[in-house]
Amino acid sequence: MRVIALCIPGDGILHRAPVAFKLAALALGSLVLSLYPHDPLSIAVSLTVVVALYAIGGLPLRVPFVEIWRLRWLVVVLGITLAVFVSLSAAWVNTGRVVAVLLLASLLTLTTRVSDLLAVLRRFLRPLHRFGVDPDAAALTVSLTLTTIPVMAGFLERLREAERARGVRLGVRAVVPLLVLALRHADEVGDALAARGIG
Repeated sequence: MRVIALCIPGDGILHRAPVAFKLAALALGSLVLSLYPHDPLSIAVSLTVVVALYAIGGLPLRVPFVEIWRLRWLVVVLGITLAVFVSLSAAWVNTGRVVAVLLLASLLTLTTRVSDLLAVLRRFLRPLHRFGVDPDAAALTVSLTLTTIPVMAGFLERLREAERARGVRLGVRAVVPLLVLALRHADEVGDALAARGIG
């Protein structure tokens, strides 16, 4: 199965931080971003803090903005929908909230090897075995969920490179090859899981 590299090698503070700490921080940050009654100012502060975490973690400052650019269609669709049907303030607050959470999840995957993430998740989920939950399958599911955005962004970047190489612009039609790549990836993941006796 072809694997898209997610972790950016480095020795920054977040690369060296324990995976369990990063998972706990992601969970806590996501809860605060989701449950706190944000206003436009607090969302702006939250996004600034999340972007600053990339720099604190030793990643190039361009990385969070590349991640935001990869999320641009989500931002556009969600923002326009909320602006039209609710308000501009609600569009900023709720779109900013989603982007901040996704940036935190990307920060985790960019500074953590998948193997390390799986090992910690298995350890956390092992007590659920007595309730009939397979820790390996559950850990893999959580890991795949966390890496979905970077993987899809990688596919989209491949399509953009193909467009530039051919001198064409697919526009909305890019949805079709993107869907094909996503389904092919899902098949490959399914085959890999089956080979490991999971699923």
